[in-house]
Amino acid sequence: MDAARPVRDMHLPGGLTATKLRWNLSADKTEQAALLELAEPCAESTVEYEPAS
Repeated sequence: MDAARPVRDMHLPGGLTATKLRWNLSADKTEQAALLELAEPCAESTVEYEPAS
């Protein structure tokens, strides 16, 4: 991991993605592009979630 990007910076894109997946929420093209940009340094990370019941 790049020392310039602390682990806490990886929490936001992963958390937002997990919430969207958990609740089966969509993202428009603008939001998707922003999330992908935020997550780029975290490309090797895995987002884990459980679908809401």
